[in-house]
Amino acid sequence: MAMSTKLSVAIHILSLIEIGPPERVNSELIAASVNTNPVVVRRLMSKLKKAGFIHTSRGATQTYLLKRPEDISLYEIYTAVELDHDIFNIHQNPNPHCIVGANIQAALEKQYAKVQQSMEAELKEIALADVIQQIKQPET
Repeated sequence: MAMSTKLSVAIHILSLIEIGPPERVNSELIAASVNTNPVVVRRLMSKLKKAGFIHTSRGATQTYLLKRPEDISLYEIYTAVELDHDIFNIHQNPNPHCIVGANIQAALEKQYAKVQQSMEAELKEIALADVIQQIKQPET
């Protein structure tokens, strides 16, 4: 069971747009950096554009951030690109005649909600600029 990579790819896209020269950053260059299909990148860029994070243009490529990286939290990126904001999904249709099956969903919902709230609070505290700084000056 794999978790979505949309958030990390979106952060990768925004970081490359900020670091790279605006006239050269396009979906093909980003896709090569992410090592994925340009269509995947274009779909995420469309969501990022709709959320007001980036400007893109066709033809003479001009791609740049509309906000300073310091003003973009990872939580904002997360809400822009993740259609289903729940990080954990609970399996459906457990056996209602089993004590575990009858109660597992309610028990997990409470625990998962606490984890989700903690994760979202942490993402709100991390700016895109923090990630970009670590990219530019990786720890040795």
